[in-house]
Amino acid sequence: MNFEYTWRWFGPQDPISLEQILQTGATGIVSSLHHIPPGEVWSVEEIRKHKKLIEEAGLRWSVVESVPVHEDIKKGQGDYSKHISNYNISLENLALCDIRRVCYNFMPVLDWTRTDLNYKLANGVTALRFDIIALATFDLFILNRKSAPDSYSEQQICSAESYFKSLSKSQKNKLTKTIIAGLPGGHDGYGLSQFRQSLNQYKDIDAAALKNNLKNFLNEIIPVAEKNKLMMCIHPDDPPFPILGLPRVVSSSDDISEILGFIKSPNNGITFCTGSFGASGENNLVEMAEQFADRIHFLHLRSVKREEDGTFHEAGHLEGNSIIAGVMNTIISSKKLPEDHVIPVRPDHGHKMLFELNSDKGNPGYSLIGRMKGLSELKALEAGLRYTKMPG
Repeated sequence: MNFEYTWRWFGPQDPISLEQILQTGATGIVSSLHHIPPGEVWSVEEIRKHKKLIEEAGLRWSVVESVPVHEDIKKGQGDYSKHISNYNISLENLALCDIRRVCYNFMPVLDWTRTDLNYKLANGVTALRFDIIALATFDLFILNRKSAPDSYSEQQICSAESYFKSLSKSQKNKLTKTIIAGLPGGHDGYGLSQFRQSLNQYKDIDAAALKNNLKNFLNEIIPVAEKNKLMMCIHPDDPPFPILGLPRVVSSSDDISEILGFIKSPNNGITFCTGSFGASGENNLVEMAEQFADRIHFLHLRSVKREEDGTFHEAGHLEGNSIIAGVMNTIISSKKLPEDHVIPVRPDHGHKMLFELNSDKGNPGYSLIGRMKGLSELKALEAGLRYTKMPG
């Protein structure tokens, strides 16, 4: 099997240009039509326009990340049938444009969540961080969610109260904005009142109900994917545990087994994100990579450094707890994958470093230099792993 090294590009508004991406060594682009709201159809015209930009730069649109799943679909309410129909039309239009790999997620209300976008490490770089006490502080004392105390231990509540009292008004606003104002590739952000309303819409939707809505969604889209030779790959929850009272259904090996069992089709696959799965110490990433190797249609390779209470930060790609070397070696060695099999892989997130530290440009987690460093490390790791398997 082979890896295709790719790079996430957020479109013409991305401060990192396609010309710069070409210089990093990536050959594929992971992108989306971010200007089209969730639930609306991606027209062939808009897809071709975006694809043309990528190809004129000497690159290939390898993976769509994402065709967003409308909240009505996740809730199984409102106009969910219409949104699923529109989703299928978008999939058909992507296939007409010969783009056949689609990453998506099923996280309610929020996409990936962090509490600090500039956590300074010992060597001076900054990383994304998820701090459970900071989240509890927001949940308990800023959001004032009614059932929030049930989500935390007495010690965590006490720590959160102390932390809240230490924050200035501007620091509280910054924490709020970091959690609910939107991260690249995710939602467009909320105001605090709007966010409360969105959370309230899930008050009667537990993990079982959300998973059933996911099953219904897959029953509708996978036949379309099969007909159009599209590989669908669901992204795991980030972080992979419930937050703010919201259910999670794509967080563990058991979750993935169940989701892949809903429709036993090769077109029903996963995005194997070593950072998302790695944020839970209960996930054995190497074992999961072997178990699901033939259903991994896209790889996000990044690592996190975990703390015992659920806090974590983005580590260097070959550091932390995600054991990327073991995951990559397992996939390279897997007997489930034919020799001509190709899996797109991208260095996911990256530290902010060097001259980018003094710049306000760029999307959090998507630095140029940090990701290029990760890309180089991953390529070198692959070369080393393959060399050790060469005869003689």
